[in-house]
Amino acid sequence: MNSPGLSRRNFLRVSALAGGGFALGFYFKSSPEAFALAPDNLLDNTARAFTPNPFIKITPDNIVTLVAKNPDVGQGVKTSLPMILAEELGADFSKVHIEYGALDPQLGPQFAGGSMSTPMNYHLLRKAGAVARTLLIRAAAETWAVPVSECSAANSCVTHLPTGRIFTFGELATKAAKLPLPDENSVEFKRPEENKLIGNRVGGVDNPAIVTGKPLFGLDQIVPGMVYAVYVKCPVFGGKPVSANLAEIKQLPGVHDAFMVDGTENYHGLMPGVAIVADSTWTTFKARRALNVIWNEGAGTAHNSDSYAAAAAQLGTTSGKVLKNDGDTAAALAGATKVVEANYAYPYLHHATLEPMNAIAIPTAGGGMDIVAPTQTPGDAQEITATVLKLPKDQVKVRFTRIGGGFGRRLSNDYVAEVAVIAQRIGKPVKLTWTREDDTQHGHYRSAGWHFLKGGVDAAGNVVAWQNHFVTIGLNSSEKAGRAAEMSKVEFPGRFVPNFRLEESIVNTNVPTSWMRAPGSNALAFVFQSFVDELAHAAGKDPLEFRLNLLGEDRKIPGDGQRDPVYNTGRMKGVLKLAAEKAGWGRTLPRGSGLGIAFHFSHQGYVAEVVEVSVTREGVLTVPRVVAAVDVGPIINLSGAENQVQGSIIDGLSAAWLQEITLAGGRVAQSNFNDYPLLRINAAPAKVEVHFIKSDNPPTGLGEPALPPLPPALCNAIFAATGHRVRQLPILKTDLQWT
Repeated sequence: MNSPGLSRRNFLRVSALAGGGFALGFYFKSSPEAFALAPDNLLDNTARAFTPNPFIKITPDNIVTLVAKNPDVGQGVKTSLPMILAEELGADFSKVHIEYGALDPQLGPQFAGGSMSTPMNYHLLRKAGAVARTLLIRAAAETWAVPVSECSAANSCVTHLPTGRIFTFGELATKAAKLPLPDENSVEFKRPEENKLIGNRVGGVDNPAIVTGKPLFGLDQIVPGMVYAVYVKCPVFGGKPVSANLAEIKQLPGVHDAFMVDGTENYHGLMPGVAIVADSTWTTFKARRALNVIWNEGAGTAHNSDSYAAAAAQLGTTSGKVLKNDGDTAAALAGATKVVEANYAYPYLHHATLEPMNAIAIPTAGGGMDIVAPTQTPGDAQEITATVLKLPKDQVKVRFTRIGGGFGRRLSNDYVAEVAVIAQRIGKPVKLTWTREDDTQHGHYRSAGWHFLKGGVDAAGNVVAWQNHFVTIGLNSSEKAGRAAEMSKVEFPGRFVPNFRLEESIVNTNVPTSWMRAPGSNALAFVFQSFVDELAHAAGKDPLEFRLNLLGEDRKIPGDGQRDPVYNTGRMKGVLKLAAEKAGWGRTLPRGSGLGIAFHFSHQGYVAEVVEVSVTREGVLTVPRVVAAVDVGPIINLSGAENQVQGSIIDGLSAAWLQEITLAGGRVAQSNFNDYPLLRINAAPAKVEVHFIKSDNPPTGLGEPALPPLPPALCNAIFAATGHRVRQLPILKTDLQWT
């Protein structure tokens, strides 16, 4: 870690100080000015490191260093993104050094969210690797005085194919560094059949360090001379401290300071609170138990889950704001052979990361601040620190650590703002750690929602009408949906039903919401794929065939801008058919057992899942098997890809079955894993099968698309097994006893 006697250059070398701008546009530059070919001072003056771009460095001692530019939150990008570089470069991946990237706009956007790491970086990193490989081969060909076409790069070596002569990349580094950079648009990529790394199973590069307890995560970080802090906020959202027994707290053993912070009403920024600074985390926690704060709780105490549900039920009987109105839904419903009405609801959810929020702030000479944090958005962490401290952004440096769970929670950097203001006051490095109760009761939650649905089918079993009055939540406003609480007007089955009407109403709340793994889709898929199932049964159709018929012929359906990309029905039907085939769809099961199917298009990924359940006569649910079929284009790391699908399935199962956040008197009722449970291993499926469809489509991300189909497939399986239709989550609220 940084220390007063460590130069900035050496600090960057030792700790790979990292962060990133949240720039949405990045162009691969090939000018020498953009990518300096800097000599390595550890070598003699004639040797030169080869750094053709910010992602690759090769030293004459044959050390190949690749930069992992985005935070790794468990989605595996610290492994998969360097794999793309190594594949095109021809490096021996088992021997490369991988480091997190420094805060450098030349690296492009540095964030983890939206399943964007692979699609945003795939072409860029291939190009970076191909440029480096081109230069190394050119250096070898010139040295041997042979045609470039006779040389090939693999295993961190360049080989002259006719003679078998070999140069290591290190032996070529100095000469390659002196060659002019090629036009990046002229370099040739490897053909897919030439790939030796991409598409195979590769263990996570941090796996050995993780299992041996190396200090990779935010909670592991230590800075010389640092002190420790907690930050206490009002238990009612929007409340402020009026007074506290600060003098008493300051007299406690080990306590350095205690003070109130004004903050703002920005729930995603610096909220008002009370800071305690002490000589250890446990000392701050102990002092906190002695803290007495008088809070101005404001109007927030009137908020509770029951009143939200009652308001939603009332709004559901009225007309809302029309978001989309295709055809004549009322007439189509009136003429339908069968009409189904159903109300669906889902609760607030907490991200429940295993590593609670934490960060370190280090004051620097001249009034600047260095931040060390497990953040998904280092650029935003820099921005919020600069804002609350009233500093220019260039005086704020950010290094991101490996992250012990994010799921979208660490897209917000409120905890970074808190530690920054504490460190600025204290004037020394400060480590802030939230308690589990802080984490649970001051989250930025997945929004709750209610859907009031009507659907009609004709005599042939076709969906002829779909009407949805969507009641969502707004933060301290009844005019606009809260963050991640809105719904696209072309959400499925919009564009697939001739008579389609979508209305929206908003319940006023004081609960901060934000993105959670597969935002929007993680709730909407439950509603729509469950209701599709209801319509299939009403029509007397097999649920699989009903869905295939609804999707129609293979075609590409234009979206609605960047938020709603092109929808390929052929790809969706492909995963539906594959999941059904692998799961043995249509086979006869005993009473109490059932199969459910669902699909969803999320983050440009096509996923279908079949869930098998067993429910005892007394209503005890088990999930023996889940089968997933996935089409996200080329797979970079097969091991990591399977891990993401399996993890999404477990996440979805845990949330749908067990979890909810409720409010009473403006306070979150849940506090820890005892009342906000995670799925236990003995309840997890015995088998989770993952099948990928290989295609030439551009690669898309995989951290999120496999979660949305799980809740509806699970609930549809419960209906098949028991006849109970689950319309409200979590499932544990539904009595599954056989009638």
